[in-house]
Amino acid sequence: MFFKNEKDDLSNNSTQDENLIPLLPLRDIIIFPHMVVPLFVGRKKSINALESAMSADKNILLSAQHNAKMDDPTPDQIYSVGTVGVIIQLLRLPDGTVKVLVEGKQRARINRFVPNEEYFLVDTQLIDEDNEITPEVEALIRSVNSTFETYAKLNRKIPPEMILSVASISEPARLADTIITHLNLKLDEKQSVLELEKPAERLEKVLSFMQSEIEILQIERRIKNRVKKQMERTQKEYYLNEQMRAIQKELGEKDEFKTEIKEIEDKIKKKKLSDEARDRADKELKKLKMMSPMSAEATVIRNYLDWILALPWNEYTEDKLDIDEAARILEEDHYGLKKPKERILEYLAVKHLKQDMKGPILCFVGPPGVGKTSLGKSIARASGRNFVRLSLGGVRDEAEIRGHRRTYIGALPGKIIQYLKKSKSSNPVYLMDEVDKMSTDFRGDPSAALLEVLDPEQNNTFNDHYLDLDYDLSKVMFITTANVLHNIPRPLQDRMEIIQIDSYTEIEKLNIAQQFLVRKQTDENGLKDNNMSFSDKAMLVVIRNYTRESGVRNLEREIGSICRKVAKEVVKYGPDHSVFISPAKVKKYLGIPRFRYGKLEEEDTIGIATGMAWTEVGGELLTIEVSVVPGKGKLTITGKLGEVMQESAQAAMSYVRSRADELGLDRDFYQNIDLHIHVPEGAIPKDGPSAGITMATAIASALTKIKVRRDLSMTGEITLRGRVLPIGGLKEKLLAANRGGIKEVIIPSENQKDLEDVPDRIKKSLKIVFADHMDQVLRKALVLDDPDGFFRKNREEKEREFVKEVTPSREDRVAAH
Repeated sequence: MFFKNEKDDLSNNSTQDENLIPLLPLRDIIIFPHMVVPLFVGRKKSINALESAMSADKNILLSAQHNAKMDDPTPDQIYSVGTVGVIIQLLRLPDGTVKVLVEGKQRARINRFVPNEEYFLVDTQLIDEDNEITPEVEALIRSVNSTFETYAKLNRKIPPEMILSVASISEPARLADTIITHLNLKLDEKQSVLELEKPAERLEKVLSFMQSEIEILQIERRIKNRVKKQMERTQKEYYLNEQMRAIQKELGEKDEFKTEIKEIEDKIKKKKLSDEARDRADKELKKLKMMSPMSAEATVIRNYLDWILALPWNEYTEDKLDIDEAARILEEDHYGLKKPKERILEYLAVKHLKQDMKGPILCFVGPPGVGKTSLGKSIARASGRNFVRLSLGGVRDEAEIRGHRRTYIGALPGKIIQYLKKSKSSNPVYLMDEVDKMSTDFRGDPSAALLEVLDPEQNNTFNDHYLDLDYDLSKVMFITTANVLHNIPRPLQDRMEIIQIDSYTEIEKLNIAQQFLVRKQTDENGLKDNNMSFSDKAMLVVIRNYTRESGVRNLEREIGSICRKVAKEVVKYGPDHSVFISPAKVKKYLGIPRFRYGKLEEEDTIGIATGMAWTEVGGELLTIEVSVVPGKGKLTITGKLGEVMQESAQAAMSYVRSRADELGLDRDFYQNIDLHIHVPEGAIPKDGPSAGITMATAIASALTKIKVRRDLSMTGEITLRGRVLPIGGLKEKLLAANRGGIKEVIIPSENQKDLEDVPDRIKKSLKIVFADHMDQVLRKALVLDDPDGFFRKNREEKEREFVKEVTPSREDRVAAH
């Protein structure tokens, strides 16, 4: 088999029934007629096929295999249509492979595979080309040429001379085969074109492929243009920045970014950082040097380094360890507050003996206005430390304490680290105000974050989320303040030393007002010391009738109100005008009294006993009234009493019933009467067990028609057996009794130890009686000439009546006999 030339038919082969020719399977390539391609052949069968063709007429069938990865394809894995080609050149390579240059001549179809072990031998049938040019084919040729020109302009891989070469082809079959080789198509798409026998169909297929490729190339060009513009803009900005930097250098201006980095580097060297903080700062500085100053990450790193360098690492103030001087400062700033003052002096004494001790963690608990916050400032002044105050009221986010991680935009350290920076030392007095006012929500529990801060065993390695470095808080003196303990979680309470600060007594308020508040308000209102002076009685009127509080805030406001009215008179009458504030002047300046306080009754009364109560604003006298009316044994209790106080009333009633004989009452007295117990000022809630003995006394008085002493008050819890149990708030209660004119008080014997907290002046002005049993209370409280004889007489009479009832008469005995 042989080719005469490109236009000649194969000699006599079209008339032969059998045309045997070697087959070369191709991988990932389709060879069309008129196409010259170099091939590298390595498979044994393929090399044998080439050698067989070279030994004959150099003709070989070139057909692609379906799967390029198959090394030894079977006949059914080879496409049935291929191209008969002629070997132009064959070159054997040193590695055993063969390089061959082939030229496609004509399409051919495989009829059958002839058995041959050395190579593929096939019986083929040549496919004739119909190059008749009809008007339809002419139109297709023109469309294909025009479209190819457009495609060639978009695809830069096609040289410009190829457009002219293609335009010169007049045969439709050759035109389609030439163009298809320049399209970026898949193997099966090219094979589909190869298998088409009619040139017109082939041109239509090629035209469709070209139009799809043109659309893809146009999209690629648009994308490239957008990217190019963006790159040009970035390059332009970079170029302008470089120009600006060069101009600044020419003008002799400093490179601000390099200067800033140099300053940070010098600060890191000079700062007394911890080893961990120094390593982190050096790493971050190294990263900063390699960044553009305009990048967002550079700003984040600069802020981080600024925070590290702003903190007082290993910077401490020197403590004042002079205990006498510290005591003087504390007394100068605050009146009373004995327990917290003693605790601070103890700390300074231990600090004098042991320099490396940890800072205390104190919690001042007390009602508003008693000086908890101002005491923190005074402690800082007495110990020579810096003072910083953090208000925790309303804080509900855990990040407020521990900070945000640097990954968040606008992240900052927590308040603990922020306020340490503000304090400028690592051992300040750190006051956390209103620790009981924190709340919890979905963002976390800030009180849980405080567990590490306020734990002396952990806070030497406190880790803030923003810094991500361990900071030593062990030298800080933490002081927290709270109004109530029950709002503070138990684990947090366990980490603090609780110091209770009670409400101020009248005497303490009087001294605070005369020593501190009057002087302060005089200065704030522009008065001089000679313009105004207060008498103690006038100040007591202000305290008792115009304020009702545990602290002194409202008292200070009332004093300020008086000062303003005096200032008005000073402006009117001259700077030498002087006013002495008497009780009458107080009523003139402040108007009608707003509050009243308990006073003793005008006379001894049946069914009325005076008790003593504790409130948040101090002690109060409590009047218990009992009324006896006909009824069926009902007990009514009024006065907005709490559940505990109502139970105390029932216990008191049960005790009186158990002592009916001693009190001279019938044993079934309660069946024909109703008892009504009332505590005046019914709008004010009242609760607690300490009014038990007072209620029992009033009930006994109402039932026996014996008066109760008006100059005596009492407090104590009662049991069913009549025992008197201890109570709380004794100091405030005795102060209220003294203020109300009471001469004698009855208190439980177990409260004798609490008298140490009561001022000596109060103990001298009151006669204090201790009681273990309710019988002792009744003997003292009821107005009786002979209390012992009264109870003994009643008991004997009841015993005689009982014997008479159970002993049968003579008539009964005779009847029984």
